Order: sequence, then C-alpha cells, then structure tokens
Amino acid sequence: MTAFAFATADMIRFGRGEAAQSVPALAALGARVLLVTGANPSRADWLKQALEGEGVVVTGFVVAKEPDVGLIESGVAAAREAGVGAVISIGGGAVVDAGKAIAALAPATRPMLDHLEVVGKGMPLDVDPLPFGALPTTAGTGAEVTKNAVIAVPEAQRKVSLRDPRMLPMLAIVDPALTDNCPRGVTLASGLDAVTQVIEPYLSSKANPLTDAICRDAIPKGLVAIRQIMAGEDPEARDALAWVSLCGGLALANSGLGVVHGLAGPLGGLSNAPHGAICGALLPHGLRMNAEAGDDLVLAARIAEVQGWIAQVFGSAPADAFAALHNWSREAGLPGLDAQGISDAARAQAAKDAVSSSSMKANPVALTEEQLLDLMERAR
Repeated sequence: MTAFAFATADMIRFGRGEAAQSVPALAALGARVLLVTGANPSRADWLKQALEGEGVVVTGFVVAKEPDVGLIESGVAAAREAGVGAVISIGGGAVVDAGKAIAALAPATRPMLDHLEVVGKGMPLDVDPLPFGALPTTAGTGAEVTKNAVIAVPEAQRKVSLRDPRMLPMLAIVDPALTDNCPRGVTLASGLDAVTQVIEPYLSSKANPLTDAICRDAIPKGLVAIRQIMAGEDPEARDALAWVSLCGGLALANSGLGVVHGLAGPLGGLSNAPHGAICGALLPHGLRMNAEAGDDLVLAARIAEVQGWIAQVFGSAPADAFAALHNWSREAGLPGLDAQGISDAARAQAAKDAVSSSSMKANPVALTEEQLLDLMERAR
C-alpha cells in the first residue's frame, strides 16, 4: 500500500442541531470575533446573539459575492481594526473561503499577492492564521475542511488559491438543517459541485486509500440526494448532500481535483458565472474527455464505476451515463456555459490558463489545449 498523509480540520461536528449546540465551542475560539456572513446578515442574527450571550464581542463583515482581492483586503482591515482574535464564517462556500482568507491574512506581515498562487509568489504564510470556525449553509464546496481559499484577482482575470496547511479550520460545524429550503438554483449548482468534488478525487492521480474509501461511498449517495432534492424538499436528502459535500472537502484537500475544476477556476475569473454552475455544466464532459483520453486500466475501471453509479440513478445504460447526467442537469434548470455568459474568448483563454492551475495537476490524464476547448464546446 502506498504511503500517504491525511489532513483536515481540528474538529468536525456533523448533524442536525450541531450549530446551536456548538456555540460554546465557537465562543472559545476568541473573546473578540469577526463574524463573516452572506449578503443578508440577519440570517446569522441567532449566532451573533448566541455568541454575545457567551460574552464574545462580535464584529460583523458581509460577503455579498464570491471573494476577490479587494473584498479580502477590506475584511483584513476590519479584523485588524476590531482587534479580533478569531474569525467565524456562516454562509455558502464564498463566505467560508472569505473568512478563511481573512483569518489567514489578518496576522500576516507580507502583502496578499506574496501568498497567492499563479498570479503571486505562492509563499507560505509568515505568521500562523487566527483561529477559524466554519458553518456552511449550502452543500457544495466542502470549504469548511479545506486548506485553501479561492480568491478572484480582477486585474489578472483569474481565480486563484491562497493555500497553506495551517488554514485548515479549527472547528467545522456541518449542520444540514442550515441548508434546508436553500433556493432551487443554488441547490442544483452547489449540489453538482459537491458531486464533482467526490468524483474528481476518486479519479485523481493523487488518490489514496482513505480518500478512495470516502469517495466510493459518497459518489452514489450524492447522485441520489441531488436528484431527490430537485424533485422536492427532502430533509433526509439534505442530510445526505451535506455529508457528501463534507466528504468532497476532505477528499480534495488530500487528493486534489481534476479538469473540471482546472477549467472552472479560469472560467470563473473571466466571467461572473457562479463556480458551482460552471462545474455542473462541465462535469459530464470532463468525465467523457478523461474516459476518451485515458489508456490506464485502473483509471478505466474507476470511470466505469462512476458511469455505473450515474446510470443507475438517472436510468440509462452505462455507455449513455454522461449524456444522461448532462440531459438531467439541463432539464433541472442548470444553464450551459453560453447561458452563464461565458464567451468564446473566455473559453479560449481558459484553455490556456488551465494548464497552470493547481487542480489540473491532479487530473489523471494529460489534456491538450485543443481537448479542453472541445470539452467546453460540449458544455455550451
């Protein structure tokens, strides 16, 4: 058996009701806290009040969009001005990533660009991050257990990672009740992202026995759950999808991703399309491209497993599984790349940029620029 390492959050708490029950543990992160929320901070009033009831001084910071350099710099300034000793995020993946980046950079002495990958120097943090706690309210990114934060750099038209092993959260609280009644479009896009993030690590060139075990169980669960939720609100399916999202974060943090995320990063930086929707549109075609380009028997067997799981859930023959996933996603309301406002020029640039993305390094097959363009053409 190949040697491997596995890193994750200091503590993970999973289950309905865990958010409320974990308030004392969150309060223990620091006496003064920056509470990072989504566009409607009133949704987190219950947590703010509960923390204040524990004697914590709470300063709010709103993240109304996917984080970019300017937003993170504002958050770092707010954290420093308030003299906080910890950061807590409650919201979707963008909110969790923003809080993680703010916690990492608030104590730092170097400029942010020194630490960003691709567009910066990619240097390790020079000071340990502030303690960070995360409560996801969508089931998608698994950012509550990853060691990076995705940040848009508008001048470079790229989305890149701030990455350091010390960025793993101190406390990750996954309470599926926080995802109940999430809007349909958000549920679909984030749910497909969650499924992508257990499929890609399973096919990754960096897969290991522990991530294999996590993904092999989670892939069929995620496919079933997203189909059930899109048919109607279902608490048990919400529980399952929250679990799959957590599994995706655990897996990608330790085995990497692949071509879907390798393209999604550049495409997101070149457009205003949401990350989950891009991943959902690319997924069936990324799988097909890896199947067509790969000649490794182990990879072929794994892709065949994934085809079988998709075929079983969406009622197709295994050979038609990728088409079935594409058709179901579109019928459920997921827009293609054109409808997401992603232009021909953006796709051409993304094919060039994907080569240097961190996610692409774990793809099980080396793909050319022409193959990446073909993949995106199929996802239009």
